Amino acid sequence: MRIAILGFVAGAAWLQTQATLPEFPWLLPGAASALASALLTGYAPGGTLARRVARPLRRLLALAAGLMLGVGWAALLAARALAPQLAAADEGRDLTLVGVVDNLPYRFGDGVRFQFKVESVADGTAVPPRVTLSWYAGQRGVVNQVGVVRPGERWRLTVRLQRPHGNANPHGFDYEVWLLEQGVRATGYVRPTRGNRRLDGFVPSVGNVVERSRDALRERILGALPGQEYAAVLVALVVGDQRGIAQTDWQVFNRTGVGHLISISGLHITMVAGLAALAVSALWRRSFFTGAQLPLLLPAQKVAAITGAGVALLYVLLAGFGVPAQRTLYMLAVVAAALWLDRITSVSYVLCAALGLVVLLDPWAVLWPGFWLSFGAVALILYATVGRTANHAGAAGLATGASEPPTTSASASAPARAQAQAQMRARRVWQALRLGAHTQYVVTCGLVPLTMLLFAQVSLVSPLANALAIPLVSLVVTPLALLGSVLPMALAVPVLSLAHWLVRALAACLQWFSGWDLAVWCAPTPPWWLFGWAMLGTLWLLAPRGWPGRWLGLLSWIPLLTAPPASPPAGQLWVTALDVGQGMALLVETSGHRLLYDTGPAYSPESNGGNRVILPYLRARGIAQLDGLIVSHSDIDHAGGALTVLGGVRVGWLLSSLPASHAVVRAAPRHGPCVAGQGWSWDGVRFEMLHPLADSYADAALKPNARGCTLHISAGGRAILLAADIEAAQEAALLARAPERLRADVLLAPHHGSGTSSTLPFLLAVRPELALFQVGYRNRYRHPKAEVFERYGALGVRRLRSDEAGAVTLEFGAGIDVTAYRQRHARYWYAR
Repeated sequence: MRIAILGFVAGAAWLQTQATLPEFPWLLPGAASALASALLTGYAPGGTLARRVARPLRRLLALAAGLMLGVGWAALLAARALAPQLAAADEGRDLTLVGVVDNLPYRFGDGVRFQFKVESVADGTAVPPRVTLSWYAGQRGVVNQVGVVRPGERWRLTVRLQRPHGNANPHGFDYEVWLLEQGVRATGYVRPTRGNRRLDGFVPSVGNVVERSRDALRERILGALPGQEYAAVLVALVVGDQRGIAQTDWQVFNRTGVGHLISISGLHITMVAGLAALAVSALWRRSFFTGAQLPLLLPAQKVAAITGAGVALLYVLLAGFGVPAQRTLYMLAVVAAALWLDRITSVSYVLCAALGLVVLLDPWAVLWPGFWLSFGAVALILYATVGRTANHAGAAGLATGASEPPTTSASASAPARAQAQAQMRARRVWQALRLGAHTQYVVTCGLVPLTMLLFAQVSLVSPLANALAIPLVSLVVTPLALLGSVLPMALAVPVLSLAHWLVRALAACLQWFSGWDLAVWCAPTPPWWLFGWAMLGTLWLLAPRGWPGRWLGLLSWIPLLTAPPASPPAGQLWVTALDVGQGMALLVETSGHRLLYDTGPAYSPESNGGNRVILPYLRARGIAQLDGLIVSHSDIDHAGGALTVLGGVRVGWLLSSLPASHAVVRAAPRHGPCVAGQGWSWDGVRFEMLHPLADSYADAALKPNARGCTLHISAGGRAILLAADIEAAQEAALLARAPERLRADVLLAPHHGSGTSSTLPFLLAVRPELALFQVGYRNRYRHPKAEVFERYGALGVRRLRSDEAGAVTLEFGAGIDVTAYRQRHARYWYAR
């Protein structure tokens, strides 16, 4: 069974790497293999050799059955999830929907975002059954009255929708598959009309009751702690809603390795369920002080098991059913079922059952780091402790004479019995501390390869930070937060205030840890073979005592942790045009230097191209330093992520056309204005600034676009021209000054392909083979303009749009190798 479950998970995981869904009916051969395996299991041949052959054959068939059933099941759910589709003609059209708010709304600034379960559409347009809507206070200068939206309410709303779309970058968050997992097949926003109104205050259903309860608890905590800095952390611990936690706080939590605690984690669920089970068991043994002799009717162990599982289910529902919470719930449920059925259950069966249930209900869970970290941590703990800690404890007991000291006999004196009991309690405490320390050691060391694979970094202060945070958050803060969320407000305020004070004190300590220079070790994301080698060495390191040379396992980490970032050969050039939506951001690399050209847009006060796209990409590549940064001009779609980039990596210098008073200029270590005539060479690659002229900075009437830093880069007879947002006047000026210096094989389309740029004379002077259009999906400017896009096509220029291709990587050598991320990393949910 365990082999079949592992095969099932592997099959579901394999499907999530495919560009198309399989048409072959995988369930049929999977079922046939399962039947053959069952027949072989039931029929035992007489000879010893036959039995030896049948055993591995049964396992192989079980694995094959699990694989095919996993692929078939995941494909079936994927096809059903993809079936609801918004027609392309209905994108951006006003639609009036009637439906129910069916999740916990997220409030941001003056707006709110929520999922909407569609019940009807006024004009009968086919709309997916679940959509995500944003309701903004103002749109393009129009005031929009945002309603107070709560889970379970029925609303009539006029909206504009579009198909699911997210930025597609290497090592980036895949928003499209996340929406697919949530059952959301369209996104949009509420239009400012008088027809928007609430129809019903609450629509009864199990899901709505759960979500309304979560909303009430969240509002209660925020109401008791108005304006408090870490109130959102307590909300995350009680209802699992992490969206209110500031990005700066997440940075500290992740750098110190305690991010797993700032949610309803498996540790918290186990603790709460255990406390509830212990309390009910104690009361049941005493028949609730009624003299009813309840343990004779039902054993206290069974009552405790069902109580713990029930409390865990309630807490997991409050958590929003995340993967770590699911894993813990299923493991507790399997243990409870085993106790009720009087069956002895192996811990490996429990883990595999939980693993299979998670993937059965959510095949996309395998795509998220939490899945692998959650099950990986438990598997490592079982590998390194089960069957060893009990033996070690028994050996320690025999060594200290702790088996059953004679002083505990009935004839011993009272002081001697008291002393023996005290010694026994001390030994138990010591053994618990040893087990806790050993478990922390196992998790810390065991997850190093996996953490490097998933995040390209590992927290070196994590053991120290977790030693402080785990007992404080799990044993003190979480119970206080849960208690305070249900107490009357007069009592809730002091209880929640105490919990908040403890979180603030913990955060101050974590900030100190995070500030250490070596708090985090970064290296490039390892290839699979290197991860496998490091994981094998880690298992060697955690092997039982007596295993030869366990310390040698550490040597497998050396290539994992010390690998240098990949870079082009001398004289060659790599350019990565990142998909940042409506904005620009390109990483330019030579063999020994790196330059970032523009930093993408600002999406919200806390979200921008820097922290959403650029820094995750640099971190995954193991790039901790940029030699130079160019911010072409001050428009928010080019400079929106600059401050985040300057704060996230070391930057040698900044060139820009920004005014001296700009915040980005003030934050730069060294700044200079972009001026035509500037030039430098890195590793055989030539950089030349073509625009703006020095005297343009004295002209206050010029728009920022007119001073866009225009950079020409050439390597080995090939060139790329980065033209920022210059328009027709600046293109004409460049043609007048030095038309011969404009020639380039690749052109970053000026101003995203606007109607005021990419004039025909300019394109004839550049003569590009390839044009890159960095644009947002269905952006409000309608870039690139149809006539401009066709102008490139008429000249025979190959055109790549970031909203269709995702990130584009160019490798300049003897030729130019072009790689579009959505093509190289094709997935079935990208198909349109």
